Amino acid sequence: MSQTRRLAAILAADVAGYSRLMGADEEGTLGQLKAIRAEIIDPKIVEHHGRVVKTTGDGLLVEFASVVDGLRCATEWQHEMADRNAGLPHTSRIEFRMGINVGDIVVEDGDIFGDGVNVAARLEGLADPGGICVSARVQEDVAGKLDLTFDDIGEQSLKNIARPVRVYRVRPTTSARTAAVSPFESAPILALPDKPSIAVLPFQNLSGDPDQEYFVDGMVEEITTAISRLPWLFVIARNSSFAYKGKSPDVRQVGRELGVRYVLEGSVRKAGNRVRITGQLIDTMTGAHIWADRFDGALDDIFELQDQVASSVVGAIEPKLRQSEIERAGRKPTESLDAYDLYLRALAQFNKLAAESHSEAVRLAGQSLGIDPSCAPAAALIGYIYVMQVSQGWVRLDPARLAEVRDLAKRAIQDGKVDPDTLWMAALVIGFAGDAQTALSVVDRALSLNPNSAHAWMQRGYIQCFLNKPKPAVEAFQRAMRLSPLDRLDYYFFGGLAMAALVDGRYEEAVDWADRSLREEGTFLVALRIKIAACGLLGKSADGHQALARILELQPGLTVASFRAYFSAFFAPEGVAVYAEGLRKAGLPVE
Repeated sequence: MSQTRRLAAILAADVAGYSRLMGADEEGTLGQLKAIRAEIIDPKIVEHHGRVVKTTGDGLLVEFASVVDGLRCATEWQHEMADRNAGLPHTSRIEFRMGINVGDIVVEDGDIFGDGVNVAARLEGLADPGGICVSARVQEDVAGKLDLTFDDIGEQSLKNIARPVRVYRVRPTTSARTAAVSPFESAPILALPDKPSIAVLPFQNLSGDPDQEYFVDGMVEEITTAISRLPWLFVIARNSSFAYKGKSPDVRQVGRELGVRYVLEGSVRKAGNRVRITGQLIDTMTGAHIWADRFDGALDDIFELQDQVASSVVGAIEPKLRQSEIERAGRKPTESLDAYDLYLRALAQFNKLAAESHSEAVRLAGQSLGIDPSCAPAAALIGYIYVMQVSQGWVRLDPARLAEVRDLAKRAIQDGKVDPDTLWMAALVIGFAGDAQTALSVVDRALSLNPNSAHAWMQRGYIQCFLNKPKPAVEAFQRAMRLSPLDRLDYYFFGGLAMAALVDGRYEEAVDWADRSLREEGTFLVALRIKIAACGLLGKSADGHQALARILELQPGLTVASFRAYFSAFFAPEGVAVYAEGLRKAGLPVE
């Protein structure tokens, strides 16, 4: 048996819904496929210098020496199929899914093997009916050579492929489309808005009780209304989403028809007086599940239950959506970044508790403002980062710089007066600059706009601590944790509860919460200072000395006097006195 290796472009194609078509009309389907092979497929492959390696009942594997030839063949093939299917009902259409890859192959007795083939086959499985997915290698090799555009759907883990593969969905450019129909898809395509977009689909009523429809629909309306309060999201109106009621559409089709990147779907099941609600958030570009959860409750007060579920769903998916958008911006080519993308990249750097990451976040947020001086979230973020840089001991407190970021925060409040994220970030800056009462009113405005913002509740907790009001602070931190129980920044929540316990005189509890925060992020100095002070006040010299050695390693030169000078600017005198006494008793140098 002869065996050779070479580089080739591989096209894998199969018929979408083949089993369904065969089950409905086996003889007719086979006849159509035979005609399609003779009239479209084989002539196109010959025209573009391809070789059919093998066929199966529902698909083909084709080899091309040139990737440009391979992709041109695939697009023309799909154009011809779109024309053939025009006017036919969906159930009668024969539509191909295609995957194209460039890679090394092993040729043996006319057949081909290897990763180059396997990746193409897996890409085919990611494609929509009538669509084409390609690897990054293909996208790079044909860029500028064909009148096509490519949607980056990110790195995908493909079955039996060791490494993740970056995948692109192929679509024609605007000039190559008809006004209403894409040649790759039977439904019209709506362009994605310039900000993240979502549709809340009608939930399925699995209770077997038609009388529960009003409850199910009412809950979806509550969720839609709650999500609509997030100004950085484009939310499809209820009337459009409810056009899918009673149907089970493919979410990728919904994404195309409504022009949204994300879909929230779910179901409701009733048993006696109990009800279980499930929800899942899906990326319509990839079909990937971003979030899923379930909620159980009693039907004693239906409207209260609707409110609770809506609050829980929005609180849970908001950070997931934000993280998904951050990851999307991170994949975007640098030359095509806009102000919002730069802000998201800055957020990604800020989420890493490291001096160099925060410096990079400031740089990116500054670039965002350079493109759009009215980008309020970027302006607020710069001040928020400065507060953290000072708190972590990475930069010294500079009154002139503090005045700059305070003024930037005030400008952000004006430019972003309906953006809760801008408001809660700016509120912390205003509070840090010594005006905690104004900060509290700003964060409360953020919460009036989005009562489900976990991070706004968290900042409300810290500001209440600044005002020496530990009880409302605890309530705010607990609300934040309830809304986002798996938050990647949960060490902020735990550190806040530790702070509230310390100023309230509950020193053992302060140590417990500080330890929990430090288990999540060992360099979080807010929690470390609290632990040292609480241990000092409790007389726990061993634990206190260990934590003290750690903080002096992370923040050399820290003294009780320097702590007082920095903390007194924004914290109530009673709280400063508690902190300072605990730090002194733990052994921190006074001067």
